[in-house]
Amino acid sequence: MNDIHIEDFYRDAALILIALYKHFPRKQLLFVEDISGPDTPDEFGLHTPRHLSCLQTMIWLGDEGFLRYEDIVRQEAIEQTVLTQRAFLLLSSVELPASEAMPSSRSLLISQYTHVQRLQNAVKSQDSLQVREEMRKLLVDACNQTPIPVNDLSDFTPPLEGECSS
Repeated sequence: MNDIHIEDFYRDAALILIALYKHFPRKQLLFVEDISGPDTPDEFGLHTPRHLSCLQTMIWLGDEGFLRYEDIVRQEAIEQTVLTQRAFLLLSSVELPASEAMPSSRSLLISQYTHVQRLQNAVKSQDSLQVREEMRKLLVDACNQTPIPVNDLSDFTPPLEGECSS
């Protein structure tokens, strides 16, 4: 069974984190429609379940310590939203897949293998399985609290030509 609501959760969470990372450390007014797309409330002014799910994803990310916000604006936005230190460090940390060789330069490592770059690539690909996998990795790393900040790559040495890292 394909759990569309879980796919939407992963995509929304990725888009929220990416949007906040792009503006870090500035606080943002984050609109639900900017993440989940346009919404047309019904004749009673109630939002669609999709819209409400995206709003709840924002709230959940706050409850779980990925972002801080001051208030919810009429189920349409959260205001004064910013990543927490934990989320910023996690997003800017390097996630090098075991199956891939160590890149030849530090700038290549940073540009391709930070969590945020991998999330951006997954969202850009429009592949829900890739988005799911990258978000799961991020959430697992958050539980394990094992991010490697980019600044801690002082001992990074590029591999010799033809050498693979283990």
